[in-house]
Amino acid sequence: MLSILIPTYNYNVEALVHELHAQSTACEIDFEILCYDDGSKNLEIIEANSGINLLKHTTYKVLDSNIGRSAIRNLLAKDAKYDFLLFLDADVIPVKNDFISKYLNSISDSTNIIYGGIRYQETPPEKKQLLRWIYGKKREALPVVKRNKNVYLSFLTLNFIIQKNTFNTVCFNEAIPNLRNEDTLFSYNLKQKKIPVVHIENLVYHLGLEDSKTFLNKAIESQDAMNLFLEEGLIDIKYTAITKTIYRLKKTKLDRLFSISHPFTKKVFKANLLSKKPSLFIFDLYKLSYLCYISKNE
Repeated sequence: MLSILIPTYNYNVEALVHELHAQSTACEIDFEILCYDDGSKNLEIIEANSGINLLKHTTYKVLDSNIGRSAIRNLLAKDAKYDFLLFLDADVIPVKNDFISKYLNSISDSTNIIYGGIRYQETPPEKKQLLRWIYGKKREALPVVKRNKNVYLSFLTLNFIIQKNTFNTVCFNEAIPNLRNEDTLFSYNLKQKKIPVVHIENLVYHLGLEDSKTFLNKAIESQDAMNLFLEEGLIDIKYTAITKTIYRLKKTKLDRLFSISHPFTKKVFKANLLSKKPSLFIFDLYKLSYLCYISKNE
């Protein structure tokens, strides 16, 4: 019936797995929980996570080496034995105790893929995590009405259910470097293959907030990945908001201005983004100027 698949790396998944196991057991269905650790080195976390092997229908396995976010998801799907695959990131937790039953009530033989959505805690975190929290609340934690305005771009890979046959036609691309934005490429491939994405309100809290410096580094990696996607023709330049802007700037040669300015503006941008009042407008400019810079200079 249901394979619950959780990739993890140096993160304690005990609370998440116990909650999912309790909910799945209460639903009286055939299920399994596969949690694959992508080569963690934190022995304390590995020892803690190993305890979930005591739960029925649950497997925690540590891989010998880090194979990357795309490859580990594909491996989980390959090893899954049931028809429906529920992918969850390690650093989430269901908002409600009917999380599993709500997904079960939403699927049928005609289901391809369903995205449940994400929520962030209402209480602001400490200063060093503010940028990630603000970005998540404004850009990711969208109600179904807003998500349905662009069903593919509002899809995130941290909480979705997909039929195994569907996944086999549009698995994660392992040929790309282990950068970021694999969810963007995955959603674009869904759109290319005209696989419908259904959005429902079946939320998880995102608990693993990075500090702002780490999040900014990941944002830069995401643009490195986006530049690669464009160079390799893996996505259309008009697919995302930032690549659409790049397209318009290149047509008017204004991308050169952003490229030239990046080495001088990045310090000012970063000062704002690491402050008590980070601006998402500045965050967008920071990413845009960097993408213009690398697309011009590579």
